[in-house]
Amino acid sequence: MTETKSVFHKYWDPENDPRHIAYAAGKNVIVRARDVKKVYKAESPEPVHALRGVTMEIYTGEYLAIMGPSGSGKSTFFNAIGGLDRPTSGQVYIDEVDIAQLDARELAWLRCRKIGYIFQSYNLIPVMTALENVMLPMTFAGTPADEARHKAFDLLKLVGLGHRPDNKPSELSGGQQQRVAIARSLANDPAIILADEPTANLDSKTGLEVIELMMKLKQEKGVTVISATHDHEMLAISDRVLWIKDGQVDRVELREDLHIAKGSIG
Repeated sequence: MTETKSVFHKYWDPENDPRHIAYAAGKNVIVRARDVKKVYKAESPEPVHALRGVTMEIYTGEYLAIMGPSGSGKSTFFNAIGGLDRPTSGQVYIDEVDIAQLDARELAWLRCRKIGYIFQSYNLIPVMTALENVMLPMTFAGTPADEARHKAFDLLKLVGLGHRPDNKPSELSGGQQQRVAIARSLANDPAIILADEPTANLDSKTGLEVIELMMKLKQEKGVTVISATHDHEMLAISDRVLWIKDGQVDRVELREDLHIAKGSIG
């Protein structure tokens, strides 16, 4: 799978702002969404249109925040990028591979090796230690046990938990559990990290520490970070912000163009 050079399209910026054009120039596209729609057929006669044709390009090595009110389609689009939910129509490409066309085994391979997930509720295995939780994706990928253990310990040190490898999740604070989840997301050297509300269950101080850690990982490891969030503090480290409203792209903003008051998002 190879990356492709970006082609700038008018939908990126309705005003054709030259700064958006300059931002896209020369960048490699790692995720390409084309007219993605998602319709849920509920018990009521009227279907629910969660996504109404989202088109978006995401670049290698950027930090993209996906913002929008509850019910906007933000989480649905986030899940479509990660292969956690299939679109009703349209395509999502990762390195030019249409993930909707992959069978279950191929999709599992891609998720295991190409994408790291960070969940709002951490999703750690309660009976496993921090070290074992970080090792788990490598075990699924077939990494030898000794190699996985050594790498998992290095990742725990990277996120500031080298002194807590033998602690189980119940013995760790919320912030520490999220750090374990971040370490786990890096286990198989993914090109993309998907972070779903990574600071939602944390106090403001711990949330800022996690945000700073994610920015450090993006800078040092060159991964693409895509975060669905309500946290305005995350905008400060985002290269761009995708605003979704009523299942459509409302706007895409560069970080320097953001003028947002806290509490303005529902």
